Amino acid sequence: MEATLAELCQVLEQHGMKPALQGDPSRCIRRVATLEDAAEGDVAFLSNPKYEKMLQATRATAVVLRPGVEAPPHVDLIRVDDPYAAITAFIVKLHGYRQHRRVPPDRMRTSIHETAQIGENATIHPGVAIDEHAVIGRDAIVYPGCYIGPRCRLGDNVLLYPNVVLYDDTIVGQRVTIHANTTIGEDGLGYAPVGGQWIKIPQIGHVEIEDDVEIGANCTIDRATLGRTRIGRGSKFSNLIAIGHGTQIGEHCLLVAQVGVAGSVTVGHHVTMAGQSGVVGHIRIGDHATIGAKAGVTNNVPEHETVLGAPAIPIRDMRRQIAHVAHLPELSQRIKTLEKEVAELRRQLAERAVEPR
Repeated sequence: MEATLAELCQVLEQHGMKPALQGDPSRCIRRVATLEDAAEGDVAFLSNPKYEKMLQATRATAVVLRPGVEAPPHVDLIRVDDPYAAITAFIVKLHGYRQHRRVPPDRMRTSIHETAQIGENATIHPGVAIDEHAVIGRDAIVYPGCYIGPRCRLGDNVLLYPNVVLYDDTIVGQRVTIHANTTIGEDGLGYAPVGGQWIKIPQIGHVEIEDDVEIGANCTIDRATLGRTRIGRGSKFSNLIAIGHGTQIGEHCLLVAQVGVAGSVTVGHHVTMAGQSGVVGHIRIGDHATIGAKAGVTNNVPEHETVLGAPAIPIRDMRRQIAHVAHLPELSQRIKTLEKEVAELRRQLAERAVEPR
């Protein structure tokens, strides 16, 4: 669907916002995209100040941003107090509310849609559903219960174990293995606070799994709100891994069971995350970093750093803390003894002070 900038401003007014348009009201907008991925005909947005530097390089036709934020002259602007809520309204207007993945009731009469392409020597077991315009590479094996959504693309020698679900537009590279009950491309936790309510932001991005990745059982990888969530070449996941929307996992990373990574995180290459570690959103984990078991990462982690604890700190500092904690009972007893000695000294000094000279 298309809309002019004037029509998009009318949408915001209907939601109680007061947009200020700086640009051509008749300019036509076709889709919503990130500042980084936008092209001509796209509208992007800036909500987080840390991404302001991307404004200068964006190829978007228009950008939604707050009043007072400086912007380059080559883009039209819609200024509004809450860009996040505004872009949510634009996604619904331009892409629909869930309509972008609605399946007509008569589409799945057969397990393989007539427009799907199945590569040479691929093995598709009974009970698999492959939707329209999906592409399956050569020598792929898809076990029973799998669903491959519209426009998914799977490379050669892909192996999907039972009940794997790939939502629409998921891209899977060569020689990828995905274990049972894993879901890729589901909606992320994308809601905008509007008028005291949580309004769902349609998730119109996708997930890309690069070559030679292996993903364990019962993992979930959210599709990006805009753009893509990416799992880098050669990375390996254990079971019960959760990756938030828009996160970028680098090449040859190793994630152990029950790791959770929030949205919009950038993870470098050759990063190891031990079991039950968690990472907050919008931070960077440097190349060759190691996240210790049960660590809670709340800040950027430099390259080659190892962190541990909650909140996570460099492991050398955590070792010192642990060493001190081990001596707490002894230190507590020593403090009690010192307190008694100090009290006795004070008593003696007080007696001397009142003795007659």
